[in-house]
Amino acid sequence: MTIVVKVGGAAGNAVAPVLENLARRTDWVLVHGGSDEVDRLGESLGRPSEYYTSPSGVVSRKSDPAHLEVLVMALAGTVQTRLVAALAGLGVRAVGLSGVDGGLLTARRKEGSRAVVDGRVTVVKDDRSGTIERVGADLLRLLLNAGLAPVVGPPAVTATGEVVNVDADRAASSIAVDLRAEALLLLTNVPGLLRDPKDPATLIERVPRDGVDAVLPFAAGRMRKKVLAARDALVGAVPRVVIGSSSGPDPVDRALNGAGTVFA
Repeated sequence: MTIVVKVGGAAGNAVAPVLENLARRTDWVLVHGGSDEVDRLGESLGRPSEYYTSPSGVVSRKSDPAHLEVLVMALAGTVQTRLVAALAGLGVRAVGLSGVDGGLLTARRKEGSRAVVDGRVTVVKDDRSGTIERVGADLLRLLLNAGLAPVVGPPAVTATGEVVNVDADRAASSIAVDLRAEALLLLTNVPGLLRDPKDPATLIERVPRDGVDAVLPFAAGRMRKKVLAARDALVGAVPRVVIGSSSGPDPVDRALNGAGTVFA
């Protein structure tokens, strides 16, 4: 069986312990974000990142053509190359793939994305974001069967060849479903889903498969997408999803052993 591990790219995420833990395993696909690097590169190029909040409370990155170009350079270039190189240093034969490569992540471009601005709902203009419709899981299986470790990140591609941004958590969820993964691990900079985002002692340790909607009110900001990704994976028959910390020794093994918020 295979596990899908997603590690975030925002401040406070500890990537090195995740890679060190994965290097001792052979049963995984790694999915990455990279929001800090996108922000850093955008600032250096005079294209600072912009975000918007949807009426449902989901925070998304603005993905007009100028911002999408920065995202592609940062994620499919800098972040992915660093991860593959770091894994090589740990003795892992890793292969970096964006969702565009081999049609790995095929998406439908979103139409009419909405944002709440000063209390009013507006349409996000020229948005180049998408919703994943198909995963090329056969490509991932080919690599895994050859003893290679896939490292996957946004963007995705539409059926007409347009590059679009997709959320990395939702991408990891889609990959886990199509691979029929044993577990999806969403490793981040907090211990899991917290009732009070400022208090780690308020960790919600267990969420039943039919109870995801009940905990959504506790998922603010970017955590909301992780919980939605967990719900998608469960609906797609992934047996278990864990939102846990990327910090500390053996974060992958600890998450598999129940450290964090376990959805099952």
